[in-house]
Amino acid sequence: MQSDLFLQTRGPGLVEITSQVAAELPRKSGLLTLFVRHTSCSLLIQENADPAVRRDLLAWLGHFVPRSDTDEMAFITHRAEGPDDMPAHIKAAHLPVSLQIPVQDGRMRLGTWQGIYLVEHRDAPHRREVALHFAPD
Repeated sequence: MQSDLFLQTRGPGLVEITSQVAAELPRKSGLLTLFVRHTSCSLLIQENADPAVRRDLLAWLGHFVPRSDTDEMAFITHRAEGPDDMPAHIKAAHLPVSLQIPVQDGRMRLGTWQGIYLVEHRDAPHRREVALHFAPD
């Protein structure tokens, strides 16, 4: 089984997609692979209970890779799409763009506090596509 999720982001942030992914699963056991088809966003499995975790992750990412219009990023030459573009590519190079999740009887075997997130690294809203591939046992 293969399908696609189309998501609208609002700028930098973690968009939980756990329920949309779950809705695509057949009532079988196997392995689910998710792959984001863009170079300036990522996928993560992360805590979905305390919103402070998501805020702290975004703050850390901004500190780890600031915008290219800051003094510390003056070495960046790819600026055609704005000061958030190359930093978005760098963040996506450090975070996963694909995930694999075991599925048992149609349910993802995520931990109690785990959710699946698309991480938007760009400043402006974007339409994002996540490809899903389910391989049954």
